[in-house]
Amino acid sequence: MPIDPTLPYDDANIFAKILRGEIPSAKVYEDDWAFAFEDINPQAEVHTLVVPKGRYVSWDDFSAKASDAEIGGFIRAVGEVARMKGLVEPGYRLMANIGAHGGQEVPHLHVHIFGGEPLGPMIWKR
Repeated sequence: MPIDPTLPYDDANIFAKILRGEIPSAKVYEDDWAFAFEDINPQAEVHTLVVPKGRYVSWDDFSAKASDAEIGGFIRAVGEVARMKGLVEPGYRLMANIGAHGGQEVPHLHVHIFGGEPLGPMIWKR
């Protein structure tokens, strides 16, 4: 169910539980700023999620409230995961869903990294 990104952070969300180690995940990467793990329902040959360790509901929340160090660390982590996965060449896609119209389902900022195969058009044509 899509979420409202203007609501306060919910510590009971699934990604918060993964960060606390309450729910297992297939960890790909971790540093002071971010945690990356494999999506349990992959939509491409490579489908990895990267989440910041801070309590941010969405990209909007993160960009407005995170420190420069958190923002820089998170962006660098996304790039590091893409390089670790060997996706720089031939290419990959990043996706962050925000709010109901964007299809956001978990109220914790996360970036999807898709790759490993041709991904087709950016948005399905109607």
